[in-house]
Amino acid sequence: METYRLIPHPDHPPASVSAITARIISAAPNWLQLRFSLEGTAELVVPPFAGKGRADGLWQTTCFELFVRQPGSDGYAEFNLSPSERWAAYDFTGYRAGMAERAMPRQPDCTLRRGRSMAIFDAAIPLAALPPLPWSYALTAVIEEAGGRKSYWAMTHPDGKADFHHPACFAGTLAAPEAA
Repeated sequence: METYRLIPHPDHPPASVSAITARIISAAPNWLQLRFSLEGTAELVVPPFAGKGRADGLWQTTCFELFVRQPGSDGYAEFNLSPSERWAAYDFTGYRAGMAERAMPRQPDCTLRRGRSMAIFDAAIPLAALPPLPWSYALTAVIEEAGGRKSYWAMTHPDGKADFHHPACFAGTLAAPEAA
């Protein structure tokens, strides 16, 4: 599966984070596994450990996100994954419309490993919580650094303000598994 170099939105440049790569590691057998790798993390703000549980507003500090949409659908799902181990999952019926909590059969797993100047965030989402393949998808990150500075990272950005929900952000594709 493809690794994407995320791009910071030009209106919200980072202070010290110099690069973020993101990828889907695997989509089988029961979990979708994601990895985000960050470089230049000396000023990174990591939310305090809170334990597993659903929580809103995770995007207000460092948070990693997955958006998925089935081809031909206006609806999509959003997953917010925090280094605090908190998470959120939402369904939308259209662009920023019809938001509702998405049912989750199990809680996602979130793990941050951090060194002096780099960090790796791994997350696993139960496949049963996701729409059936194929998808178009977006991997995104909100990064908070010392002093409250926030940068918004995506595979691609639409023109104008940072907006991860915009259809242009759904730049990745994942095919359905081939029938045996």
